Amino acid sequence: MAEQTLLIGLCDGELDPRKYPSTFLTNKIGGKPDWSSAVTGQSPCCRLCSAPLAHVVQVYCPLQDSPYHRNLHLFACCQPGCSGTSGSWTVLRCQCPEALNQSSTPQVVVPSATDWCEGGDDHRQQSEDLQTGGRCFKISKSLACCHLSIRGEYERREGTAVWEGEEGGGGGGEKYEKAEARHRDAAFFRFMKAVSLCPQQILRYCRHSKPLFISKPPSKVSQAVPACGSCGEPRTFELQLMPALVSLLQRTDSSPEDELEFGTVLVYTCTNSCWTAGTNCPVEEIFVFKSDILI
Repeated sequence: MAEQTLLIGLCDGELDPRKYPSTFLTNKIGGKPDWSSAVTGQSPCCRLCSAPLAHVVQVYCPLQDSPYHRNLHLFACCQPGCSGTSGSWTVLRCQCPEALNQSSTPQVVVPSATDWCEGGDDHRQQSEDLQTGGRCFKISKSLACCHLSIRGEYERREGTAVWEGEEGGGGGGEKYEKAEARHRDAAFFRFMKAVSLCPQQILRYCRHSKPLFISKPPSKVSQAVPACGSCGEPRTFELQLMPALVSLLQRTDSSPEDELEFGTVLVYTCTNSCWTAGTNCPVEEIFVFKSDILI
């Protein structure tokens, strides 16, 4: 198991796709998904309305001591009545042997699993121009998708601030009421305190750790997350999308009223990251969707 290091994703601007075309090794927001040569591209549909889903985020996330390239694609539906519900999201995990793509992408610098995308400026890949039409997102007020820069520099500072903020408390005749209020709001308080240290964060990555809940989670979260549908092993938390991402996304093929809204999206993946040699189909993972909307 790799060290549980919190990594933060930030929108890092648009770059010329003619010079730096994106690949499956690229971390990006919006645009079309980039599939490796070993995987057949997928166009998932909404479980609620059967409409094609739009591509939201692509994350390159290899695991320590693994012989595979590995990335996650998150798709969502923005149709009225679907946005804001669990069935309108799909997560696909893709893997391919590292040696398979070495000759076809020699210009790409591949980060190791131990320092995955830290210091993103050192080995960024660029975003592609967004093709008109199709099911995808673009960055608001822009003509392209955006590079997703991942950094891991503030975990200690965030943790200290969150827990220091919970010190103290009331007393007197309202002690019980205040204690109850603190109990109800503790998860939301921690969420807002952590986000306040880096309001522009749009993604948090920390595999095998715990997510930052926006509201009080179920008492037995691990039991609420189904096992992997491919190998039967438990799933583990890997990443979550943050509220700041909502304002960045805009559909390319719909009216402004069709918008994606969420408080946070929690992604859980197979603990073993199982993959059958020779397969060309992505593995569908699962997420626990928190429908709270931040105003």
